[in-house]
Amino acid sequence: MSDTPRPRSRALLMILVLGLVAACTWAYLAYTDGAEPPPAINDVPQAEAQQQSTLVDQESLRVMQTRATLSSALARGGPAAAQARVPHISSSANGQTLVLPQRRDPYRIADLERLGLEQFQKQSDGSFVLGINVFLGPGAKLVLQNAQGPLVIRMRSEPGAFVSIVGFDASIRVNGSAQNPVRITSWNPHTRTADTQVSDGRAYLRAIGGELRMSHARVEYLGFWSGPTGGLALTGTDRPAETAERVPVRPGVAATAAPGTSGSGRKPADREDDERKTLLPNGLLVPSRGGDDEVEITDSAGGSKVAYQMPQANLVTGEISDTSVVGNAYGIFISASDQTRITNVTIGDSLIHGVLLHRFARNASIENTTVTGSRGDGFVLSRGTQNVTITGSTAERNAGNGFTISGLPLAQGPSASGESLRSFGGDSLLSSAARDNGRYGVEVQGGIRPVVQTTEVVGGEMGIVVSKDATGAQVSGNRVRGQSSQGIVLRDGVVSARVSGNIVREVPTAIYVRNARVTVTANTVQSASLHAISVLGAAGGSEITGNTLGGAGRSALDTARATGSLTVARNNTGGWQDTAGFWTMVKRIAKPMNLIWFGVILLIVIAAIRALNGDGPRAGRRFVDPYEKQAVLEERPARELRAAAVAAAGKGD
Repeated sequence: MSDTPRPRSRALLMILVLGLVAACTWAYLAYTDGAEPPPAINDVPQAEAQQQSTLVDQESLRVMQTRATLSSALARGGPAAAQARVPHISSSANGQTLVLPQRRDPYRIADLERLGLEQFQKQSDGSFVLGINVFLGPGAKLVLQNAQGPLVIRMRSEPGAFVSIVGFDASIRVNGSAQNPVRITSWNPHTRTADTQVSDGRAYLRAIGGELRMSHARVEYLGFWSGPTGGLALTGTDRPAETAERVPVRPGVAATAAPGTSGSGRKPADREDDERKTLLPNGLLVPSRGGDDEVEITDSAGGSKVAYQMPQANLVTGEISDTSVVGNAYGIFISASDQTRITNVTIGDSLIHGVLLHRFARNASIENTTVTGSRGDGFVLSRGTQNVTITGSTAERNAGNGFTISGLPLAQGPSASGESLRSFGGDSLLSSAARDNGRYGVEVQGGIRPVVQTTEVVGGEMGIVVSKDATGAQVSGNRVRGQSSQGIVLRDGVVSARVSGNIVREVPTAIYVRNARVTVTANTVQSASLHAISVLGAAGGSEITGNTLGGAGRSALDTARATGSLTVARNNTGGWQDTAGFWTMVKRIAKPMNLIWFGVILLIVIAAIRALNGDGPRAGRRFVDPYEKQAVLEERPARELRAAAVAAAGKGD
């Protein structure tokens, strides 16, 4: 008989294998409680992304060239400096720019009308259309306000052309009032509406260093692609101060110094071809980016040395208050700043994030600010920010997180720029609200002593998530409810965190701890439907004490999957109803090793059944008693046995 299994045997074996796979998958999901992939944000077609990125590069080059030309002219002195000290129009391959150099009085709307000519004209409805780029040089001041009635500035933004207002180490002030706000919007003259297409660039407002102060304004549909061109941007430089390095200079050389440097002398007029070049200390003459940190010293023979100086960091500062921002790429973008403040601001429908504080934004405060409907996160404090406080603010119906706070280091190891490996800290979220955001209410990534306190978090996939080696996090006094997965989560290397005084209700798992060392104390859980507190993985040194746990689910305290020394004491579970039914019990014992042993035993049983039923290579055989054919001895009387023995002996003789 063939040893090949019959079709019924194959089917039975296939069912067994599929059952084991399904059971293992089930056990894995039960063990991890469903890990979540982050959603993608702003998927942009490659061609459109490349186009916008190129436009950002062109804008950076235009601004850099404008600044370099102005600085160079002022440094040369003579007729060139005299011309540079008055407002003028600079032309480049990337468009025309109205350059406003420093003067005693600030530039106002009347000055823009006079200087911009047909490029800044008042319309029949009282608004102004700006059709040329505006650049404010170091020390210049621009005040946008209207003494009578509201001020409306429409910045031209159409396919193939858009304008910007950029201040470099200057002062930009937008002064409206509750009765007469200032409105700044992009404007497509062909459609006579705001520009809502960003693939071909869009008008924007930016302060590079210096200050930007805005009150009682409405900013609409500005910006594209990057933070600096994102709509309303305050940016600075993050270069630290360094001591000047002096290099010996041969006698007889002439020096040309940009403003603010230590050089002296003037550059020969016949050296115009080297106007924007700088000789570095190594003797290499390279194109200059127009910085004030380079001093070029040349002689008539072309030989040169240089006195080289690095300035202090040029941080931006400012305040935005009583303002609404609608439809920007980034609602408000801030980087390399100090002492910036956002107060009483509403931001809606941003194409990326609502408020983004980027690298080296420090000592900032955000108060009474609301972000709704962003395609990314509501508020973002990215890596490199520190000592930022968000108070009384709301993030609602954003596609990503309500609030994202990152204290991660700028690098995890060696990097080309040698970034620091230290974490950042001091960021706080206080008395705020995150409602119905697409991902998490609040996410804290890394950092030192981040604080999330007295904040309401409603809806979303998870409520408050602290992860990625955050140290000393404080999560206290918050009200969390209605998440689809977990309420408060601490995971992935979090240490010395404290979760206390929170109220978590109407979630499957209220407090979830995985591979973290935390203290969870004095929290109240209501109406949890899976676990009140769940602890998984390496949790040695954690303490779960003094919590009041209520709900109905598998267990109030789920600590069976935790490893390490764990303190669990004085928790009130009187309000918990254990609803562990048949399937819940199965899930509790459906651990990977249990399933493996179950599969082994099941295989043995199936093999035995097949043998009994005639399946498999031993088909047709059955179990038999090896002694069934052996005759059973009959009992005989003793005398008959003796007689038979005697008779047998006689015959033998």
